[in-house]
Amino acid sequence: MKVAVVGATGMVGQVMLRVLEEEGLKISRLIPVASPKSIGKKILFREEEITIIGMEEALLEHPDIAIFSAGGEASLEWAPKFASCGTIVIDNSSAWRMDPSKKLIVPEINADILSKEDKIIANPNCSTIQLVLVLKPLHDKYRIRRVVISTYQSITGTGVKAVKQMENERLNQKGEMAYPYEIDKNCIPQCDVFMENGYTKEEMKLTNETKKILDRDINVTATAVRVPVVGGHSEAVNIEFESEFEVGEVKKLLDEMPGIKVVDDPLQSKYPMPINVADKNEVFVGRIRRDESQEKSLNLWIVADNLRKGAATNAVQIASHISKFI
Repeated sequence: MKVAVVGATGMVGQVMLRVLEEEGLKISRLIPVASPKSIGKKILFREEEITIIGMEEALLEHPDIAIFSAGGEASLEWAPKFASCGTIVIDNSSAWRMDPSKKLIVPEINADILSKEDKIIANPNCSTIQLVLVLKPLHDKYRIRRVVISTYQSITGTGVKAVKQMENERLNQKGEMAYPYEIDKNCIPQCDVFMENGYTKEEMKLTNETKKILDRDINVTATAVRVPVVGGHSEAVNIEFESEFEVGEVKKLLDEMPGIKVVDDPLQSKYPMPINVADKNEVFVGRIRRDESQEKSLNLWIVADNLRKGAATNAVQIASHISKFI
């Protein structure tokens, strides 16, 4: 297969290249694509130096798969052009996620709905992916009524500019600001821009994407917070079920779910933390306990590398599934 990575020099794009190397997809040619300022530079892939090219040139290459991680505007403009040439596009931006004609895929949950007719496939939001992977087996067993999420999101979700901001703050240096406030030694209760309803776009992504992937009847509400962590998103989640449950059975269901690793031994202070999930593809869950304030309700804690399963790994897994149609 010829595989293009659009946005190859960005934070997600660089991780995408590493995951493509690790996953062992049969790639006859890798086509790294980036903005004009990066055209002509080299990237290393499977011990081979490959020259970065621009969009127009990549389009002429007619790649079998193009994995986009270059922002919504680029995806809206270029994904249809690639698709019209027969390329299957996997898009990591929010551009196509809520389009009713496009599928929103987490492979462990709904890869079975993919077909050779799908030319633009949406990769969910990073926070959504780790959430729905945990909710899926519990919803199948107990039926979920309502989910309340509080996120603790890494600055890498914003990008290189945010990482540089925090580095500057820790060195007591002035520099470009990714956020309206200092992020070091701080928590900012704003991920993305605010909407008319008082929620941020990130919070509404969690709500709307969870409904699209799992069940439109699940009630979801979220508060998304940016924290001074370099890698890994964390989520405190409260779930109300229709049916009664046993905590031991919940742990067993999660332990058996592909892509999930249960780390839950509070007496030994063992639980998932961002510092432990870096460069790992699994979603980690712990602090699993009954909500004693309300019937049929559960609390748990979810952590994942937002650049891996939250973006690059999920996209490459989609590519692996659709490769059978090529």
